[in-house]
Amino acid sequence: MDDQTRIELEAAAFRALQKHLMQERTDVQNIDMMNLAGFCRNCLSRWYQEAAQEKGIEMGKEEAREIFYGMPMSEWKANYQTEASAEKKAEFEVAFKENVTDKNG
Repeated sequence: MDDQTRIELEAAAFRALQKHLMQERTDVQNIDMMNLAGFCRNCLSRWYQEAAQEKGIEMGKEEAREIFYGMPMSEWKANYQTEASAEKKAEFEVAFKENVTDKNG
C-alpha cells in the first residue's frame, strides 16, 4: 500500500470514530471513556490540535475541541454531559494522571 492510500484510510477511520462518538454514542460520557480506555473525546481533539501544530498551524484547545465536537464545548456539555459520581471522579483523577499528565507534563 502506498503512503497516500494509507493516510486516506487512516483519515477515514478517524472520521468514522469521530462520527461514532459524536453522533451515534453521545450517551457515552468522556469520564467513562477515560476511566476505561485512558482517552476520551478531549484527548482526540488535543491530538488533532497537536497534529495541526506540528504542521505549523496555530490552533488553541477550544478551537480544536469545536472542530472535533462540531460545536462549542459548552454546547456539548449542556446537551450530553451528565454529572459524574464521586467514585467516577476519583477514578478519573487516577486515569488522567496516568494517561495525560505523566505523558504531557
